[in-house]
Amino acid sequence: MRVLVVEDDADLLRIVRDVFEDEGFATDGAETGDVGYYLAESCVHDLIVLDVMLPGMNGIEIVKRLRARSVHVPIILLTARDAVEDRVEGLDAGADDYVAKPFAVSELLARARSVLRRRGNIGQEGDLECGPVRLSPPTRSAFVGETPIQLTVKEYELLEYFLCNVGRILTREQIFDRVWGFDSSSGLTAVDVYVHHLRKKLAALGAGTILRTVRGIGYLFSGDQDV
Repeated sequence: MRVLVVEDDADLLRIVRDVFEDEGFATDGAETGDVGYYLAESCVHDLIVLDVMLPGMNGIEIVKRLRARSVHVPIILLTARDAVEDRVEGLDAGADDYVAKPFAVSELLARARSVLRRRGNIGQEGDLECGPVRLSPPTRSAFVGETPIQLTVKEYELLEYFLCNVGRILTREQIFDRVWGFDSSSGLTAVDVYVHHLRKKLAALGAGTILRTVRGIGYLFSGDQDV
């Protein structure tokens, strides 16, 4: 899973990124609102941690613009403890939760897990799950039932992205941008090749039909075998 952290305090930005990376997340960071908005709008993230008071575009304006562009990634706002109006305005604009500064990193992680659970991305233990398929981000391990799946780095990242978007049709372009990066020299055919490899490994353990091709569009990962 990938988290974008937007915070103008460089030391706090580093601390928050380190905390998420210790939990198995990949992270991106920005110290200004304009750069943060660019990364949020142009790259694919599973969670955004967003300070309200930023140089350039402020956090609430970023939330409003992202929601207006139908970017529905979960957002947690970082606010001053006494900034009640900011918290209310941010939640009304479409943010999912807030954490008041100063905060304990354990609280931020707990709220992140809660938001991701509400969005259907993670289970109670922090694992990503769909049907018999389970992935544990801290150890970068994957299972069908209790049987481990041996995955390459890209296969793991591909499975993780599918599990973060269960029940959603993902285009090849979305998958490519998230797993390979929009500036990668690889082509879109890499998506089909790696989906084929991943599906074979899932099928060998009886879970091949959970990953479906949507002709002309992309792929769907769903626990509903009748989709």
